[in-house]
Amino acid sequence: MNSTTDSHQGHPGWRWSLPNGDSVFVAQQGAQVLSWQAKGRERLFLSPAAVCDGTSAIRGGIPVCFPQFNQRGQLPKHGFARNLAWRCVPELSQGSEKVFELAANPSTLAMWPCQFRALLSVLLTEIGLKVQLQVDNLGPQTLSFTGALHTYLAVNHLDAVSLHGQAQQAEWDAVRDTHQSCSGVLKFDAEFDRVYDVEAQSQPTWTLQEGSNSLQISQSASWGQSVVWNPGAEKCAQLQDMPNDAYQHMLCVETASVTTAIEVQAAQSWAGWQHLTLSLPC
Repeated sequence: MNSTTDSHQGHPGWRWSLPNGDSVFVAQQGAQVLSWQAKGRERLFLSPAAVCDGTSAIRGGIPVCFPQFNQRGQLPKHGFARNLAWRCVPELSQGSEKVFELAANPSTLAMWPCQFRALLSVLLTEIGLKVQLQVDNLGPQTLSFTGALHTYLAVNHLDAVSLHGQAQQAEWDAVRDTHQSCSGVLKFDAEFDRVYDVEAQSQPTWTLQEGSNSLQISQSASWGQSVVWNPGAEKCAQLQDMPNDAYQHMLCVETASVTTAIEVQAAQSWAGWQHLTLSLPC
């Protein structure tokens, strides 16, 4: 395995690769995975207009939303973790897995008075990428948070994409504010923003299908929900860090806790993961 400090689209960070050429890049800002090259293709979407100033949210890759999902609280949108510098932890990293850390500091305590440590592990394999967030409660009180691994997947064209899975699971359409059961096959021809409940003790799996290419997306039940999002043409045109046609080349399939907070007791830890696995042919 080859590993080096590097930059990607202007963002400093770490890149490592396998003998077969597959690689991953993680930015120092937010420990955000910005690139996953596998089987000769980029599998993650990163907006060519993404802001690169070291503090503003980076549009694309796998943002770590913590300790708040979206604007459902008093913190900055999607929390502060994606806007701060994380450090690589060599003593916890091994082989093709690297671990990154964000700990409570004066900046975080001013926004969120909780003693915590967040660890993000990124494991690169020949057919997949696994990202796990661990939250350690280092304070005397129960720690409560929402969040997500807000994964932007790259697609050639949204019209040719379908997402399969979660049939009959509870579905909240946040665009229309309606509640129903998931049909099990999702297509995308307008703004799409839906939240899916995860059954306890299950490991839900989606399959992203585009022609003969498919990608399995699984997650731990510990997150509690998953989110599928695409801004559509009208909303995309309103986003300054996205080209007008960028919505046609991405789909977010997120593992998340949106409507119910995760609670971590004092001196305890919580962990939740998302696993992306290629299915051949690719």
